[in-house]
Amino acid sequence: MNEIQESPETNLLAKEKDQNIYSLRNVFKFVFFSAIGIFMFFIPIELGGRSSIPLDHLVTWMRTSAGAAAAYYAMAIVLLGAAYPIYTKTWNKNKVEMALSGFKILGAIAAFLVLFEIGPAWLMAEDMGPYWYYSLLIPIGVLVPIGAVFLALLVGYGLLEFIGIFMQPIMRPLWRTPGRSAIDAVASFVGSYSIGLLITNRIYKEGKYTKKEATIIATGFSTVSATFMIVVANTLDLMHIWNLYFWLTFLVTFIVTAITVRIYPINKMSDNYYTEVGFPEEVIKGKRIRHAWKEAMATAQNAPTLMENIGGNVKDGLVMAMGILPSIMSIGLFGLILANHTPVFDYLAYIFYPLTWILQIPEPLLAAKAAAINLIDMFLPSLIVLEASLHTRFIIGSLSISTILFFSALIPCILSTEIPIKMSHILSIWFIRTVLSLIIMTPLAFLII
Repeated sequence: MNEIQESPETNLLAKEKDQNIYSLRNVFKFVFFSAIGIFMFFIPIELGGRSSIPLDHLVTWMRTSAGAAAAYYAMAIVLLGAAYPIYTKTWNKNKVEMALSGFKILGAIAAFLVLFEIGPAWLMAEDMGPYWYYSLLIPIGVLVPIGAVFLALLVGYGLLEFIGIFMQPIMRPLWRTPGRSAIDAVASFVGSYSIGLLITNRIYKEGKYTKKEATIIATGFSTVSATFMIVVANTLDLMHIWNLYFWLTFLVTFIVTAITVRIYPINKMSDNYYTEVGFPEEVIKGKRIRHAWKEAMATAQNAPTLMENIGGNVKDGLVMAMGILPSIMSIGLFGLILANHTPVFDYLAYIFYPLTWILQIPEPLLAAKAAAINLIDMFLPSLIVLEASLHTRFIIGSLSISTILFFSALIPCILSTEIPIKMSHILSIWFIRTVLSLIIMTPLAFLII
């Protein structure tokens, strides 16, 4: 067969097309918008004696400035979230969706009772309804839509593609995800799992992640933020060894992810794309800087207008907030009731007790109970081991981060995306991550502390 020869005219047109993407306009969009996104998500600054990322400062300022209006805004989001499955006629799509829809309605009722202070005494206790509403619902309800504005700048103008090419040699061999997924992991650890999932869902819907890749990222990288880790460390009196706690937890989290991607159920998931034709990341072997710059410029060239980009992301953020908030209110409270007023988790602790005993964790039954209750909420384990030894507190404090999956927020957040993960797979991944986290972190804790 004769090879097809490209004419000089074809080569000239191709060169002209490449030249067009390197316009000053595209360079400006890439540099300026990406720089704003990086600053808002990744550059800690100190304001009012508190060091955090600018996005967190902005959300805190907005909540403070809004005063009581923030509480009513959260109530509106909860009510819309409870009604949304009925409006879209997805509430009875399957048993899981029916259960979650029921919890969302219960969450809306509980939020209404708490906001207007007309609930029963057990609900209005300071560590029950008011804690969940004012400490979790309002911050998340404000963070997700506002974060979506800057998310549009962070991932919409070429930064994702630029970084992705440089991260290919690391991400693919270790975690079997594209290089571009590195920004998801960093956004979760520095910012919020909800922001990380917004990024993941958007890229999955664009056909740039497969189902398996999106699952790996959602269940393996979408940790709670470093700022929330400070809350855990303060609660467990670990701030005097903060750097040790942070970096060991960071290490264990990603070691566990590297293992889980190679075993069931993740290793059996399909490599299909959300779109009929996917847009996988091109594997680059050499000249990475040139290829990275070209990809960034091409993305900036094809990006929608700023308002279209922000508008689409804010819409996704509001829908995600509507999916998360009523579930947090109901499932989180349900977990607290079970933990404080029933022996359910005392019995479930025996699932992990043989492992915590073999690992010789001090207070093995207490540690096992904390491991079991972690499925409900990542903060509850800290409340279980407040009076335990330093080693137990350190191990459980790390475990509550590295297992990633919990029902009060992250699991509903995943289920509100387009990523098709079965509930049975979520529970399997949670159990495996819990076991692996205990096995890896315990000897490290005894060795280093």
